[in-house]
Amino acid sequence: MQEILKKIDWQKIELLPVIVQDVTSNEVLMMAYMDKEALELSLKTRMAHYFSRSKQRIWKKGESSGHIQEIHSFNIDCDSDTLLIKVTQHGVACHTGRPSCFFTELESGAIESEVQISSEALYGVIDTLYHTIQERKNADPTTSWTAKLLSKGDNTILKKVVEEAGEFSFACKDNDAQEIIYEAADLTYHVLVALAAKNISPDRVKQELARRFGMSGIAEKNARDA
Repeated sequence: MQEILKKIDWQKIELLPVIVQDVTSNEVLMMAYMDKEALELSLKTRMAHYFSRSKQRIWKKGESSGHIQEIHSFNIDCDSDTLLIKVTQHGVACHTGRPSCFFTELESGAIESEVQISSEALYGVIDTLYHTIQERKNADPTTSWTAKLLSKGDNTILKKVVEEAGEFSFACKDNDAQEIIYEAADLTYHVLVALAAKNISPDRVKQELARRFGMSGIAEKNARDA
């Protein structure tokens, strides 16, 4: 294990690109990144661990979905700056529910494989909606409201957040449960659009909430004001 770690200049690379290939079919399933700790965990457990740039943390492949990757081999390239791993993929590799992340033909835009598993059932509606919003960045603004909103930039996106926050507040004041739920959903969507515009995963918000969970409200506020 130490030999492969020694080959990599972590001060220069920081995050190691990893190509993931099916051990039986040789199909390329995905591309991800490992930091030193993620690679150590992968070497030790023979289960794929990666560093998520959007979540800013190490994650075990399949930690939410159960679609784990058992690693059969590690190969470093000639420059010792890219890793190829061959895996047995349990379930599917892509968060969209497709077998591989490489399902869109670049020139034509054709989708080459069908969704096999509902991603919403695996990841929950918030994460699924966030990924859908990210995908809409490349959609036609004339046919997608989300793409149109994102194309307008920060002023329009943030104006909608403020507008929806106001409507949610008024619904709470009116004590109308159904309207509160409706406006909360609108506000959540527009907050996710704002996060997606900044490439900040909702997982990072969850991490911040988890960090605060062990602190009293007063202690947390004092820590921010210090």
